[in-house]
Amino acid sequence: MDKYVCPCGYEYDPAVGDPDNGIAPGTAWEDVPADWVCPWCSLDKSVFEKQ
Repeated sequence: MDKYVCPCGYEYDPAVGDPDNGIAPGTAWEDVPADWVCPWCSLDKSVFEKQ
């Protein structure tokens, strides 16, 4: 699965998810809710770029 990177440097890895913010491991990027934000800087999901 592809990883997605925020301009601040946070990397979303679908294999890891973001369990601290309700995103279970194995959650594909497309299945992450649109209102989810970067846990480091709070930018919207829309600014992440595929790595």
